[in-house]
Amino acid sequence: MTLLPIVYAADPVPPIEPASGQVQLISAAVIGVAVIILLITLLRVHPFLALAVGAIGVGIGAGLAPAIAITSFGTGFGNTMAGVGILVGFGAMFGKLLADSGGADRIVDTLVARSKPSALPWTMALIGSLIGLPMFFEVGLVLLIPVIILVARRSGQSLIRIAIPALAGLSVMHGLVPPHPGPLVAVTTLGANLGLTLAIGVALAIPVIILSGPVFSRVAARWVTVPVPAMFVTAEDEGQDVAGRRRPSFLNAVLGILLPVALMLARSIVDAVDPASTAPIKAILDFFGTPVVALGLALVYAMIFFARGGGMGRAAVSASLTASLPPIAGILLIVGAGGGFKQVLIDTGIGTVIANAVSGSNLSVVLVAWFVAALIRVATGSATVATVTAAGILAPVAATLATPEISLMVLAIGSGSLFLSHVNDAGFWLVKEYLGTTVGQNLKTWTVMECLISVSGLVGVLILDVFI
Repeated sequence: MTLLPIVYAADPVPPIEPASGQVQLISAAVIGVAVIILLITLLRVHPFLALAVGAIGVGIGAGLAPAIAITSFGTGFGNTMAGVGILVGFGAMFGKLLADSGGADRIVDTLVARSKPSALPWTMALIGSLIGLPMFFEVGLVLLIPVIILVARRSGQSLIRIAIPALAGLSVMHGLVPPHPGPLVAVTTLGANLGLTLAIGVALAIPVIILSGPVFSRVAARWVTVPVPAMFVTAEDEGQDVAGRRRPSFLNAVLGILLPVALMLARSIVDAVDPASTAPIKAILDFFGTPVVALGLALVYAMIFFARGGGMGRAAVSASLTASLPPIAGILLIVGAGGGFKQVLIDTGIGTVIANAVSGSNLSVVLVAWFVAALIRVATGSATVATVTAAGILAPVAATLATPEISLMVLAIGSGSLFLSHVNDAGFWLVKEYLGTTVGQNLKTWTVMECLISVSGLVGVLILDVFI
């Protein structure tokens, strides 16, 4: 789910010329993924080093010149850090202030007190869905991770039982529901009706979130047991006397989390309604609704209002911000290396090979749309690349379809773009490091959840295709 520049254009992504023959490309990719997993799981090599070695090896094995493979990895690393890295840094600072000020305590205590234990996973799914509607997955995750961890710690429930529903809500919105940027690109490229696609997308998202979130989390929690990470530890968690302690109000804390959500949602709505507008309000929202700016404003809000509500002085705020960054250094390097691996795969042209192989098939249009997006997603590790590329490939087909069928094609592409997140996806490593799981545990929880979202989304689209 790597964050990429958002492009609102109807032009398909130009295909990349394959670096070698199909057999060599696919063999290099499969062997490379296997080597990375073995290095990490059997030889205990650090994921950052394993990803760097594996990515460059895949590039060379696929036919890229060594210098080009290294450059490709560096480009992907840099692009990922420019987007995701800044967001993770801002998010870590925001989350630490939320915890140290007592704001996270206030939110968590309210959620735990007003929700039955059996209802907490459903509450987390709803929160994840609302946060994820206008946001890229990475932004929503860094905002929600303090709440996920503290709810699991305070409620005594399994971390997986609490985290999976929130992750499912974020991920489904990322792939299926406009005005989220991914689906919106497909809507624009294929010429789909935005309102109809939004209505069908929401109707489809609800059962998909329920199945892949609260329902699947029951099974996932039995498969994987992992301790709650020692992150965002508060005075209450350490058993200190917090009687009479000042804490931000529940409204204050929630407003801080929802501020970037509101800014990004407003930008998405304006872009969807009138993308060509030159009105001053659009220019303002384009700026303040940019993920980095929106999350930066949330951080400023936290520095002022969380600190005031929690009785923190300037020195305490400075210390909190400083302490927030060292724990995420390893996360940033691993996520950046995942982005580098993804870019190497893209530059080898494997996505073009896959697209060419299936574009001439006689399968159902909806099934082909899902299949193209899923293959490109598995090969490149990017939901956005899969969405944009699949939409570009199938744009000529969409021109011959009725309006409802085009909307279903958009949702099929979105579902396919979420299939089988693994070691070439920066989002895989972000979730793994935040939750403290092993590679195997992450494959059994996060990866299976993504597959469940993708396949159930496809089934839902195929069912709707019978009646629409």
